[in-house]
Amino acid sequence: MFRFFKHYVSHAVTLMALIEFLALLCAAEGAWHIYAYQAGFHAGPFAERAVPVMTFAIANSLALMAVGAYSSEALRSMGFAVVRLLAAISLGVIFLAVVGFALPNATMWRANSLYAMAIALAALFLIRLIMSQCAGASTFQRRILVLGAGPRAARLAKLAEKPGSGLVMAGFVAMSDKEKTVKGALPRDTFDSLSEHVLALRVGEVVLAPEERRGSLPLSDLLRVKTTGVHVNDIASFIERETGRVDLATTNPSGLIFSDGFSAGQRMSKVGKRIFDIVASLLVLIIGLPLILIGGLAVKLDSKGPIFYRQSRVGLFGEPYDIWKLRSMRTDAEAAGKAVWASENDPRITRVGRIIRKLRIDELPQLWCVLKGDMSFVGPRPERPSFVAELERELPFYAERHMVKPGLTGWAQINYPYGASVEDARVKLEYDLYYAKNYSPFLDLLILLQTVRVVMWPEGAR
Repeated sequence: MFRFFKHYVSHAVTLMALIEFLALLCAAEGAWHIYAYQAGFHAGPFAERAVPVMTFAIANSLALMAVGAYSSEALRSMGFAVVRLLAAISLGVIFLAVVGFALPNATMWRANSLYAMAIALAALFLIRLIMSQCAGASTFQRRILVLGAGPRAARLAKLAEKPGSGLVMAGFVAMSDKEKTVKGALPRDTFDSLSEHVLALRVGEVVLAPEERRGSLPLSDLLRVKTTGVHVNDIASFIERETGRVDLATTNPSGLIFSDGFSAGQRMSKVGKRIFDIVASLLVLIIGLPLILIGGLAVKLDSKGPIFYRQSRVGLFGEPYDIWKLRSMRTDAEAAGKAVWASENDPRITRVGRIIRKLRIDELPQLWCVLKGDMSFVGPRPERPSFVAELERELPFYAERHMVKPGLTGWAQINYPYGASVEDARVKLEYDLYYAKNYSPFLDLLILLQTVRVVMWPEGAR
Protein backbone atom coordinates (compact mmCIF):
# COMPACT_ATOMS: atom_id res chain seq x y z
CA MET A 1 0.00 0.00 0.00
CA PHE A 2 0.99 3.63 -0.39
CA ARG A 3 -0.31 6.91 0.96
CA PHE A 4 -2.27 9.15 -1.38
CA PHE A 5 -3.23 12.47 0.24
CA LYS A 6 -2.61 10.79 3.64
CA HIS A 7 -5.04 7.94 2.86
CA TYR A 8 -3.76 4.39 2.33
CA VAL A 9 -4.56 2.86 -1.08
CA SER A 10 -3.56 -0.63 -2.18
CA HIS A 11 -1.44 -1.16 -5.28
CA ALA A 12 -4.00 -3.62 -6.68
CA VAL A 13 -6.83 -1.08 -6.47
CA THR A 14 -4.67 1.66 -7.98
CA LEU A 15 -3.58 -0.50 -10.91
CA MET A 16 -7.14 -1.68 -11.56
CA ALA A 17 -8.49 1.89 -11.45
CA LEU A 18 -5.82 3.17 -13.87
CA ILE A 19 -6.38 0.31 -16.33
CA GLU A 20 -10.13 0.81 -16.26
CA PHE A 21 -9.79 4.58 -16.65
CA LEU A 22 -7.71 4.01 -19.79
CA ALA A 23 -10.32 1.51 -21.01
CA LEU A 24 -13.05 4.11 -20.54
CA LEU A 25 -11.03 6.65 -22.52
CA CYS A 26 -10.55 4.12 -25.33
CA ALA A 27 -14.27 3.24 -25.24
CA ALA A 28 -15.25 6.89 -25.68
CA GLU A 29 -12.68 7.43 -28.43
CA GLY A 30 -13.73 4.25 -30.22
CA ALA A 31 -17.40 5.18 -30.01
CA TRP A 32 -16.65 8.59 -31.53
CA HIS A 33 -14.94 6.95 -34.54
CA ILE A 34 -17.74 4.41 -35.00
CA TYR A 35 -20.37 7.13 -35.06
CA ALA A 36 -18.26 9.28 -37.40
CA TYR A 37 -17.90 6.34 -39.80
CA GLN A 38 -21.64 5.61 -39.73
CA ALA A 39 -22.60 9.25 -40.18
CA GLY A 40 -20.06 9.76 -42.94
CA PHE A 41 -17.92 12.54 -41.50
CA HIS A 42 -14.27 12.74 -40.48
CA ALA A 43 -13.62 12.23 -36.76
CA GLY A 44 -11.18 15.15 -36.71
CA PRO A 45 -8.25 15.72 -34.32
CA PHE A 46 -8.51 14.40 -30.76
CA ALA A 47 -8.15 17.89 -29.30
CA GLU A 48 -11.62 18.80 -30.61
CA ARG A 49 -13.27 16.01 -28.58
CA ALA A 50 -10.85 15.78 -25.64
CA VAL A 51 -13.25 17.35 -23.15
CA PRO A 52 -16.27 15.08 -23.90
CA VAL A 53 -14.04 11.98 -23.96
CA MET A 54 -12.41 12.91 -20.63
CA THR A 55 -15.80 13.75 -19.12
CA PHE A 56 -17.09 10.30 -20.07
CA ALA A 57 -14.07 8.55 -18.51
CA ILE A 58 -14.06 10.64 -15.32
CA ALA A 59 -17.82 10.33 -14.75
CA ASN A 60 -17.76 6.55 -15.09
CA SER A 61 -14.60 6.21 -12.97
CA LEU A 62 -16.33 8.14 -10.19
CA ALA A 63 -19.38 5.91 -10.62
CA LEU A 64 -17.19 2.81 -10.25
CA MET A 65 -15.80 4.19 -6.99
CA ALA A 66 -19.27 5.20 -5.79
CA VAL A 67 -20.80 1.71 -6.13
CA GLY A 68 -17.88 -0.08 -4.47
CA ALA A 69 -16.40 -1.64 -7.62
CA TYR A 70 -12.93 -1.47 -6.03
CA SER A 71 -13.81 -3.15 -2.74
CA SER A 72 -11.96 -6.34 -1.80
CA GLU A 73 -15.05 -8.42 -2.53
CA ALA A 74 -15.45 -6.88 -6.00
CA LEU A 75 -11.81 -7.72 -6.75
CA ARG A 76 -12.27 -11.34 -5.58
CA SER A 77 -15.73 -12.29 -6.86
CA MET A 78 -16.56 -12.00 -10.56
CA GLY A 79 -20.30 -12.25 -9.90
CA PHE A 80 -20.15 -9.45 -7.33
CA ALA A 81 -18.05 -7.35 -9.71
CA VAL A 82 -20.52 -7.74 -12.60
CA VAL A 83 -23.39 -6.46 -10.45
CA ARG A 84 -21.34 -3.44 -9.41
CA LEU A 85 -20.21 -2.78 -12.99
CA LEU A 86 -23.81 -2.71 -14.19
CA ALA A 87 -24.74 -0.36 -11.36
CA ALA A 88 -21.72 1.84 -12.15
CA ILE A 89 -22.61 2.18 -15.83
CA SER A 90 -26.20 3.08 -14.88
CA LEU A 91 -24.95 5.66 -12.40
CA GLY A 92 -22.51 6.94 -15.02
CA VAL A 93 -25.44 7.65 -17.34
CA ILE A 94 -27.02 9.76 -14.58
CA PHE A 95 -23.74 11.60 -13.92
CA LEU A 96 -23.35 12.39 -17.62
CA ALA A 97 -26.98 13.51 -17.90
CA VAL A 98 -26.45 16.00 -15.06
CA VAL A 99 -23.20 17.28 -16.58
CA GLY A 100 -24.84 17.49 -20.02
CA PHE A 101 -27.68 19.56 -18.60
CA ALA A 102 -25.29 22.03 -16.95
CA LEU A 103 -22.53 21.97 -19.62
CA PRO A 104 -23.91 20.68 -22.95
CA ASN A 105 -20.58 20.98 -24.79
CA ALA A 106 -18.76 18.90 -22.15
CA THR A 107 -20.47 15.61 -23.05
CA MET A 108 -20.74 13.44 -26.14
CA TRP A 109 -23.81 13.16 -28.35
CA ARG A 110 -26.41 10.64 -27.24
CA ALA A 111 -25.56 8.14 -29.99
CA ASN A 112 -21.87 8.40 -29.11
CA SER A 113 -22.62 7.89 -25.42
CA LEU A 114 -24.72 4.82 -26.16
CA TYR A 115 -21.93 3.22 -28.18
CA ALA A 116 -19.37 4.23 -25.56
CA MET A 117 -21.39 2.71 -22.72
CA ALA A 118 -21.74 -0.60 -24.58
CA ILE A 119 -18.02 -0.74 -25.39
CA ALA A 120 -17.10 0.30 -21.85
CA LEU A 121 -19.25 -2.39 -20.25
CA ALA A 122 -17.70 -5.09 -22.46
CA ALA A 123 -14.17 -3.77 -21.83
CA LEU A 124 -14.62 -3.54 -18.05
CA PHE A 125 -16.06 -7.05 -17.92
CA LEU A 126 -13.13 -8.39 -19.97
CA ILE A 127 -10.58 -6.61 -17.76
CA ARG A 128 -12.11 -8.05 -14.59
CA LEU A 129 -12.19 -11.52 -16.14
CA ILE A 130 -8.55 -11.36 -17.23
CA MET A 131 -7.37 -9.95 -13.90
CA SER A 132 -9.25 -12.60 -11.91
CA GLN A 133 -8.16 -15.52 -14.11
CA CYS A 134 -4.62 -14.63 -15.08
CA ALA A 135 -3.22 -12.26 -12.50
CA GLY A 136 -4.68 -13.98 -9.44
CA ALA A 137 -4.70 -12.78 -5.88
CA SER A 138 -1.04 -13.76 -5.36
CA THR A 139 0.19 -11.01 -7.70
CA PHE A 140 -0.19 -8.30 -5.07
CA GLN A 141 0.45 -10.35 -1.93
CA ARG A 142 3.01 -8.96 0.50
CA ARG A 143 5.27 -11.14 2.63
CA ILE A 144 5.42 -10.05 6.28
CA LEU A 145 7.72 -11.10 9.11
CA VAL A 146 6.30 -10.44 12.59
CA LEU A 147 8.60 -9.90 15.57
CA GLY A 148 6.46 -11.29 18.36
CA ALA A 149 4.48 -14.47 19.03
CA GLY A 150 1.99 -13.38 21.68
CA PRO A 151 -1.64 -12.20 21.48
CA ARG A 152 -0.66 -9.11 19.49
CA ALA A 153 1.07 -11.18 16.84
CA ALA A 154 -1.90 -13.58 16.78
CA ARG A 155 -4.13 -10.62 15.81
CA LEU A 156 -1.95 -10.05 12.75
CA ALA A 157 -2.23 -13.72 11.82
CA LYS A 158 -6.04 -13.44 11.91
CA LEU A 159 -5.88 -10.25 9.86
CA ALA A 160 -3.88 -12.06 7.16
CA GLU A 161 -6.46 -14.87 7.06
CA LYS A 162 -9.28 -12.55 6.02
CA PRO A 163 -10.29 -12.87 2.34
CA GLY A 164 -8.62 -10.28 0.15
CA SER A 165 -6.11 -9.16 2.79
CA GLY A 166 -3.17 -9.51 0.39
CA LEU A 167 -0.91 -10.50 3.31
CA VAL A 168 1.27 -13.57 3.63
CA MET A 169 2.79 -14.18 7.05
CA ALA A 170 6.26 -15.45 6.16
CA GLY A 171 7.06 -16.13 9.80
CA PHE A 172 6.86 -15.14 13.45
CA VAL A 173 9.78 -14.59 15.81
CA ALA A 174 9.23 -15.09 19.54
CA MET A 175 11.09 -12.25 21.24
CA SER A 176 10.87 -13.84 24.70
CA ASP A 177 10.14 -17.21 26.31
CA LYS A 178 6.71 -15.94 27.42
CA GLU A 179 5.43 -15.47 23.87
CA LYS A 180 3.82 -18.79 22.97
CA THR A 181 0.45 -17.85 21.45
CA VAL A 182 1.47 -18.28 17.80
CA LYS A 183 2.35 -21.88 16.99
CA GLY A 184 5.45 -22.45 14.89
CA ALA A 185 7.11 -19.18 15.88
CA LEU A 186 10.91 -19.32 15.90
CA PRO A 187 12.72 -18.27 19.09
CA ARG A 188 14.98 -15.28 18.50
CA ASP A 189 18.11 -17.24 19.45
CA THR A 190 17.65 -19.86 16.69
CA PHE A 191 19.39 -17.62 14.11
CA ASP A 192 22.30 -15.25 14.38
CA SER A 193 21.37 -12.43 12.01
CA LEU A 194 17.87 -11.00 11.78
CA SER A 195 18.72 -9.20 8.51
CA GLU A 196 19.89 -12.46 6.89
CA HIS A 197 16.74 -14.20 8.14
CA VAL A 198 14.63 -11.46 6.57
CA LEU A 199 16.44 -11.78 3.24
CA ALA A 200 16.16 -15.58 3.28
CA LEU A 201 12.38 -15.35 3.72
CA ARG A 202 12.10 -12.74 0.90
CA VAL A 203 10.22 -10.47 3.26
CA GLY A 204 9.04 -7.02 2.19
CA GLU A 205 8.10 -5.73 5.64
CA VAL A 206 8.90 -6.41 9.29
CA VAL A 207 6.18 -5.64 11.84
CA LEU A 208 7.04 -5.08 15.50
CA ALA A 209 4.47 -6.83 17.71
CA PRO A 210 6.22 -7.97 20.91
CA GLU A 211 4.22 -8.09 24.13
CA GLU A 212 6.94 -6.16 25.95
CA ARG A 213 8.96 -3.71 23.88
CA ARG A 214 11.31 -2.48 26.61
CA GLY A 215 14.67 -4.20 26.10
CA SER A 216 13.26 -6.76 23.63
CA LEU A 217 13.80 -4.94 20.33
CA PRO A 218 17.15 -5.58 18.59
CA LEU A 219 17.66 -2.01 17.39
CA SER A 220 20.96 -2.65 15.62
CA ASP A 221 19.44 -5.60 13.72
CA LEU A 222 16.37 -3.55 12.81
CA LEU A 223 18.63 -0.76 11.51
CA ARG A 224 20.43 -3.29 9.31
CA VAL A 225 17.06 -4.60 8.06
CA LYS A 226 15.92 -1.05 7.28
CA THR A 227 19.10 -0.29 5.30
CA THR A 228 18.52 -3.36 3.10
CA GLY A 229 15.32 -1.73 1.81
CA VAL A 230 12.85 -3.71 3.93
CA HIS A 231 10.15 -1.60 5.54
CA VAL A 232 9.97 -1.72 9.37
CA ASN A 233 6.67 -0.83 11.01
CA ASP A 234 5.03 -1.02 14.44
CA ILE A 235 1.80 -2.95 14.95
CA ALA A 236 -0.40 0.12 15.53
CA SER A 237 0.62 1.81 12.27
CA PHE A 238 0.40 -1.50 10.40
CA ILE A 239 -3.17 -2.20 11.54
CA GLU A 240 -4.20 1.39 10.79
CA ARG A 241 -2.86 1.08 7.27
CA GLU A 242 -4.43 -2.31 6.56
CA THR A 243 -7.86 -1.72 8.13
CA GLY A 244 -8.46 2.03 7.84
CA ARG A 245 -8.93 2.18 11.64
CA VAL A 246 -6.88 3.52 14.54
CA ASP A 247 -6.60 0.36 16.64
CA LEU A 248 -7.39 1.26 20.25
CA ALA A 249 -5.84 -1.95 21.61
CA THR A 250 -2.35 -1.09 20.32
CA THR A 251 -2.44 2.73 20.20
CA ASN A 252 -1.10 4.90 23.01
CA PRO A 253 -1.16 8.68 23.54
CA SER A 254 2.47 9.15 22.50
CA GLY A 255 1.81 7.36 19.21
CA LEU A 256 -0.98 9.80 18.39
CA ILE A 257 0.98 12.84 19.63
CA PHE A 258 4.05 12.15 17.48
CA SER A 259 2.17 10.96 14.40
CA ASP A 260 1.87 13.17 11.33
CA GLY A 261 -1.94 13.24 11.49
CA PHE A 262 -4.66 15.46 13.00
CA SER A 263 -4.10 18.36 10.62
CA ALA A 264 -7.80 18.93 9.80
CA GLY A 265 -7.60 22.39 11.32
CA GLN A 266 -5.37 23.76 8.56
CA ARG A 267 -6.83 27.03 7.37
CA MET A 268 -7.18 26.27 3.64
CA SER A 269 -8.75 22.86 4.25
CA LYS A 270 -11.14 24.34 6.80
CA VAL A 271 -12.23 27.19 4.51
CA GLY A 272 -12.62 24.90 1.49
CA LYS A 273 -14.66 22.41 3.50
CA ARG A 274 -16.97 25.14 4.77
CA ILE A 275 -17.55 26.59 1.29
CA PHE A 276 -18.39 23.12 -0.01
CA ASP A 277 -20.80 22.54 2.90
CA ILE A 278 -22.69 25.79 2.21
CA VAL A 279 -22.99 25.27 -1.54
CA ALA A 280 -23.79 21.55 -1.35
CA SER A 281 -26.32 21.86 1.49
CA LEU A 282 -28.19 24.62 -0.37
CA LEU A 283 -28.32 22.57 -3.58
CA VAL A 284 -29.38 19.35 -1.86
CA LEU A 285 -31.98 21.18 0.24
CA ILE A 286 -33.52 22.64 -2.90
CA ILE A 287 -33.42 19.34 -4.79
CA GLY A 288 -34.51 17.30 -1.77
CA LEU A 289 -37.36 19.57 -0.70
CA PRO A 290 -40.00 17.47 -2.52
CA LEU A 291 -38.71 14.34 -0.76
CA ILE A 292 -38.91 16.10 2.61
CA LEU A 293 -42.48 17.20 1.89
CA ILE A 294 -43.57 13.74 0.70
CA GLY A 295 -41.80 12.07 3.61
CA GLY A 296 -43.33 14.50 6.10
CA LEU A 297 -46.83 13.88 4.73
CA ALA A 298 -46.29 10.10 4.97
CA VAL A 299 -45.09 10.43 8.58
CA LYS A 300 -48.18 12.47 9.50
CA LEU A 301 -50.59 10.00 7.88
CA ASP A 302 -48.85 6.94 9.35
CA SER A 303 -48.78 7.83 13.05
CA LYS A 304 -49.84 10.49 15.53
CA GLY A 305 -47.34 13.13 16.48
CA PRO A 306 -45.19 15.84 14.92
CA ILE A 307 -43.55 15.48 11.49
CA PHE A 308 -40.13 16.59 12.71
CA TYR A 309 -38.33 15.93 15.93
CA ARG A 310 -35.53 17.91 17.55
CA GLN A 311 -32.81 16.34 19.65
CA SER A 312 -29.63 17.53 21.34
CA ARG A 313 -26.33 16.20 20.01
CA VAL A 314 -22.67 16.82 20.84
CA GLY A 315 -20.80 18.79 18.19
CA LEU A 316 -17.41 20.38 17.57
CA PHE A 317 -15.23 20.67 20.71
CA GLY A 318 -17.96 18.94 22.72
CA GLU A 319 -20.46 21.81 22.35
CA PRO A 320 -24.14 20.74 22.21
CA TYR A 321 -26.46 21.67 19.35
CA ASP A 322 -29.90 20.59 18.10
CA ILE A 323 -30.49 18.40 15.07
CA TRP A 324 -33.70 18.13 13.08
CA LYS A 325 -34.96 14.92 11.47
CA LEU A 326 -38.17 13.52 10.05
CA ARG A 327 -39.74 11.52 12.87
CA SER A 328 -39.29 7.78 12.29
CA MET A 329 -40.25 6.46 15.75
CA ARG A 330 -43.38 6.51 17.88
CA THR A 331 -43.78 9.53 20.11
CA ASP A 332 -43.49 7.29 23.20
CA ALA A 333 -40.17 5.80 22.03
CA GLU A 334 -38.45 7.01 25.21
CA ALA A 335 -41.40 7.32 27.54
CA ALA A 336 -39.19 6.48 30.54
CA GLY A 337 -37.16 9.63 29.87
CA LYS A 338 -33.89 7.74 29.34
CA ALA A 339 -31.93 7.58 26.07
CA VAL A 340 -32.08 4.11 24.50
CA TRP A 341 -29.80 2.66 21.81
CA ALA A 342 -31.56 1.84 18.53
CA SER A 343 -31.57 -1.89 17.77
CA GLU A 344 -32.10 -4.08 14.76
CA ASN A 345 -35.81 -4.45 13.98
CA ASP A 346 -36.50 -1.86 16.69
CA PRO A 347 -40.24 -2.07 17.53
CA ARG A 348 -40.36 1.68 18.22
CA ILE A 349 -39.83 2.47 14.52
CA THR A 350 -43.01 3.17 12.56
CA ARG A 351 -43.87 1.62 9.19
CA VAL A 352 -43.00 4.79 7.30
CA GLY A 353 -39.99 5.24 9.58
CA ARG A 354 -38.42 2.02 8.33
CA ILE A 355 -38.70 3.20 4.74
CA ILE A 356 -37.34 6.71 5.24
CA ARG A 357 -34.49 5.36 7.39
CA LYS A 358 -33.41 2.88 4.72
CA LEU A 359 -33.55 5.59 2.05
CA ARG A 360 -31.92 8.14 4.41
CA ILE A 361 -34.78 10.58 3.77
CA ASP A 362 -35.14 11.18 7.51
CA GLU A 363 -31.62 12.69 7.50
CA LEU A 364 -32.39 15.42 4.92
CA PRO A 365 -33.57 18.09 7.44
CA GLN A 366 -30.09 17.91 9.00
CA LEU A 367 -28.87 19.84 5.97
CA TRP A 368 -30.12 22.91 7.82
CA CYS A 369 -27.55 22.12 10.53
CA VAL A 370 -24.87 21.85 7.84
CA LEU A 371 -25.90 25.21 6.38
CA LYS A 372 -25.76 26.84 9.83
CA GLY A 373 -22.31 25.41 10.48
CA ASP A 374 -23.15 23.05 13.35
CA MET A 375 -22.38 20.05 11.12
CA SER A 376 -20.46 19.19 7.98
CA PHE A 377 -21.36 16.90 5.11
CA VAL A 378 -18.56 14.53 6.15
CA GLY A 379 -17.54 13.80 9.73
CA PRO A 380 -18.18 11.50 12.71
CA ARG A 381 -21.80 10.68 13.46
CA PRO A 382 -23.12 13.06 16.16
CA GLU A 383 -24.18 11.32 19.39
CA ARG A 384 -26.50 12.30 22.22
CA PRO A 385 -24.95 13.86 25.35
CA SER A 386 -25.98 10.96 27.59
CA PHE A 387 -24.35 8.42 25.24
CA VAL A 388 -21.21 10.58 24.94
CA ALA A 389 -20.85 10.75 28.73
CA GLU A 390 -21.10 6.94 28.93
CA LEU A 391 -18.73 6.30 26.02
CA GLU A 392 -16.09 8.72 27.30
CA ARG A 393 -15.96 6.65 30.49
CA GLU A 394 -15.77 3.37 28.59
CA LEU A 395 -13.53 4.16 25.60
CA PRO A 396 -10.11 5.84 25.44
CA PHE A 397 -9.67 8.84 23.12
CA TYR A 398 -13.45 9.19 22.63
CA ALA A 399 -13.31 12.94 23.25
CA GLU A 400 -10.83 13.31 20.36
CA ARG A 401 -13.55 12.51 17.81
CA HIS A 402 -15.11 15.88 18.69
CA MET A 403 -12.07 17.75 17.36
CA VAL A 404 -13.78 17.73 13.94
CA LYS A 405 -17.36 18.67 13.08
CA PRO A 406 -19.93 15.86 13.09
CA GLY A 407 -21.26 14.91 9.68
CA LEU A 408 -24.19 13.50 7.74
CA THR A 409 -21.92 10.76 6.46
CA GLY A 410 -18.47 9.64 7.51
CA TRP A 411 -15.69 7.07 7.31
CA ALA A 412 -17.30 4.98 10.05
CA GLN A 413 -20.77 5.10 8.47
CA ILE A 414 -19.57 3.72 5.11
CA ASN A 415 -17.33 1.04 6.64
CA TYR A 416 -19.38 -0.30 9.54
CA PRO A 417 -23.11 -1.03 10.00
CA TYR A 418 -25.22 1.10 12.30
CA GLY A 419 -23.97 0.49 15.86
CA ALA A 420 -26.17 -0.03 18.90
CA SER A 421 -23.79 -0.94 21.72
CA VAL A 422 -20.59 0.15 23.42
CA GLU A 423 -18.60 -2.42 21.40
CA ASP A 424 -20.09 -1.10 18.15
CA ALA A 425 -19.21 2.41 19.31
CA ARG A 426 -15.63 1.25 19.93
CA VAL A 427 -15.20 0.03 16.34
CA LYS A 428 -16.82 3.17 14.94
CA LEU A 429 -14.55 5.30 17.14
CA GLU A 430 -11.54 3.60 15.53
CA TYR A 431 -12.82 4.64 12.10
CA ASP A 432 -13.62 8.17 13.34
CA LEU A 433 -10.10 8.58 14.73
CA TYR A 434 -8.67 7.44 11.40
CA TYR A 435 -10.74 10.13 9.66
CA ALA A 436 -9.70 12.86 12.13
CA LYS A 437 -6.06 11.77 11.91
CA ASN A 438 -5.84 11.42 8.12
CA TYR A 439 -8.35 14.02 6.94
CA SER A 440 -7.92 15.45 3.45
CA PRO A 441 -10.30 16.72 0.75
CA PHE A 442 -9.51 13.49 -1.14
CA LEU A 443 -10.79 11.39 1.77
CA ASP A 444 -13.95 13.53 1.92
CA LEU A 445 -14.54 12.93 -1.80
CA LEU A 446 -14.01 9.19 -1.34
CA ILE A 447 -16.52 9.10 1.54
CA LEU A 448 -19.12 11.09 -0.41
CA LEU A 449 -18.79 8.72 -3.38
CA GLN A 450 -19.01 5.64 -1.17
CA THR A 451 -22.12 7.03 0.49
CA VAL A 452 -23.88 6.32 -2.80
CA ARG A 453 -23.08 2.64 -2.28
CA VAL A 454 -24.49 2.72 1.26
CA VAL A 455 -27.72 4.31 0.02
CA MET A 456 -28.05 1.84 -2.86
CA TRP A 457 -27.28 -1.18 -0.68
CA PRO A 458 -28.44 -0.06 2.79
CA GLU A 459 -27.43 -3.19 4.73
CA GLY A 460 -26.63 -1.26 7.87
CA ALA A 461 -29.52 1.21 8.08
CA ARG A 462 -31.59 1.23 11.26
